[in-house]
This record gives sequence, structure tokens and C-alpha cells, in this order.
Amino acid sequence: MGQRTALYNLHMVMGAKMVDFGGWDMPLHYGSQVEEHHQVRRDCGVFDVSHMTVVDVIGAQAKAYLQYLLANDVGRLQETGKALYSALLNEQGCVIDDLIVYLTDFGYRLVSNASTRDKDLAWMRLHSVDFEVELRERRDLAILAIQGPQARVKTAELVTQSQSALIQTLKPFEGRADGEWFIARTGYTGEDGLEIMLPASEVEDFFNELVGAGIPTIGLGARDTLRLEAGMNLYGQDMDERVTPLQSNMAWTIAWEPQDRDFIGREALLEQQASGVDTKLVGLVLEERGVLRAHQVVRVEGIGEGEITSGSFSPTLGKSIALARLPLATEERAEVEIRGKWFPVRVVKPTFVRHGKTLV
Repeated sequence: MGQRTALYNLHMVMGAKMVDFGGWDMPLHYGSQVEEHHQVRRDCGVFDVSHMTVVDVIGAQAKAYLQYLLANDVGRLQETGKALYSALLNEQGCVIDDLIVYLTDFGYRLVSNASTRDKDLAWMRLHSVDFEVELRERRDLAILAIQGPQARVKTAELVTQSQSALIQTLKPFEGRADGEWFIARTGYTGEDGLEIMLPASEVEDFFNELVGAGIPTIGLGARDTLRLEAGMNLYGQDMDERVTPLQSNMAWTIAWEPQDRDFIGREALLEQQASGVDTKLVGLVLEERGVLRAHQVVRVEGIGEGEITSGSFSPTLGKSIALARLPLATEERAEVEIRGKWFPVRVVKPTFVRHGKTLV
């Protein structure tokens, strides 16, 4: 038996198919993964993502600590509520995890993956000893993600007046507190929406309000196809401790300036940048019938081979799509081996669908 969120019993009552995800018993779907996917693209739905790791960083040197710990620079967060996406790197410049950082009234809030909880916390604590800083893991909080083009409008009708006003004024990649609730305009689907952190003791009532108002529950299966269509990396598949951000379509998350900011992995990244990166993360579209899956071999004529890191059927496109790590010289065409046969694929920028619009 894995760890369970505060909504586990409700998931069971609602007929969810439960699976192990990073050591947690989580809902894969509630009947139809494809329908749940379309629901989020066309309207909105609610995900239980309470398995995510939340850590508050406080203290006189919280900023300096995070500037050393992360590849992106929290110094860019000039106003309370602003957020940024970053990688947590080791000394070799490879990715320990990816996360979101919010600047708050009390310091900073980090939200990272569930499966990496133990190693993330150990790494954070190891490097906190030289700073006047305190790390507080917030296991008392639950997280709901309400995602889709109608998410903010529908959620604003169900919360307090002050929370509704906050939802209506939040800009993309902002998060602010309202009492014990922390409401952020972020997500992992390629659609507009919210991620709401609230006391675990209150989440069941709020979840029931959302569902009662006609916002359907969505499982992790649709979450994966939504994020894949949006070209968003999944830790453990598209990046991990074997690759750097420069090899994972994440170079934009590295803050090279100011030049005197020393962060973990900087020297290794500079060396890799100077010597040249030989692979890149790209998108693939299969025009014929078939399904692209992780670890399938991809070959590029006259150049070399690589492999798929994430692949699935895209409900929005009606085709199979994938992210793949291929030789840097790869251009517009490649071939994928599926059950011993080779199928042609288009090589595209690794963003297939965003805000309901097809981009490939």
C-alpha cells in the first residue's frame, strides 16, 4: 500500500482506477482517460495533486541560498507573488528535479515532484548548512489543480469574495496567499488554470464543492497526455540525473547573469556549452497508425540514433506524438522502430498544443 492523499476515500467512492505513482496511490482515471483529456482542453476539470512536495524556505539568507541551489535566479522575482520555473542540479550540471518557486510574504515556497521527495529534501538540507535559512516541508497542505479555459471563471464562483477577487487579478505564473489558502495561476496542462494549496483538513469539502458545481474529476492519465501535448517535461523520463538542461529543452531555465552568481552545476554547464551539446530534445509526430512509446529507437538517416523519452496517443491531434532525445544535427524527418518495423515521423518543435491551439 502506497501513501495516500486526504482525498483517497473520495477517489474510491467515485470509481477511480488507482495506480502507484511515485509511491502514492493515485487516480489514473475515473472511467475514460480520453474524455477527461478533452474535458480539460474544452472546459475544465479538477486534479488531486496533493502528492506533490511543498517546502517553505525562510530566513535572512533564503534568497542567497536559493540563488546558489537553483539554476534559475530567484533574484528575478521582484514582486511578492511572482513565480519561476527552475531545475535543481547536481555538481555535474544534471537534473535532480524540476520545480516552481514562488516569492511570498514569508520567504519562498517551492513545489516539486512527489517521486523525488526524499532526495530533494536531502539535497536541500545538505546545502542549507552554510546559510541562515530554515526549510519547512508542508505536509499539512493539500493541492488541487483546476485546469482548462473555464477554470478560473468557474472556480471564482465557488470561493470567498476575497479569493474570487484574487483569482480574477492573478497573472500567469503568479501565486498569492489568502489566509491559509495559496492560489496560483500555474499548471501542467498547457491550459490556463489554477493550483490551489489549502489545509488538508479543508480539501474534501472544497473538492466536493467543485465536483458538485459540475467540474469533473481528472486523473493522472489525462494529466500526462495533456502535459505531453504541451511539450512539458516529465522528470524521470524527459530529464533526470543523466542529462543537463542543455540537453532537455530547458536552456531557458538557466540564468547565466549575473556572471558572479555561483550556482550548483554552473561550471559543468559552462564546460558543456563550450565543448558543444551533441543531442537535443525534440517533438515527433507519427502520421501513420501506431503508438509512440518511451524507449523506442529513433534513427535519423546519415546522422545517427536516439530514443523516445515520452510518447502517447494525442487525443487533441488524433495522432501519436512523442518527445525524443536525438542527435543535434537532426532536421525534419526521422524513423521510429515499432514492433520491429520502421515508421516515418515528422520532427517538430516540442510543443504540440497550447491553450487549445494546435501548433504542429
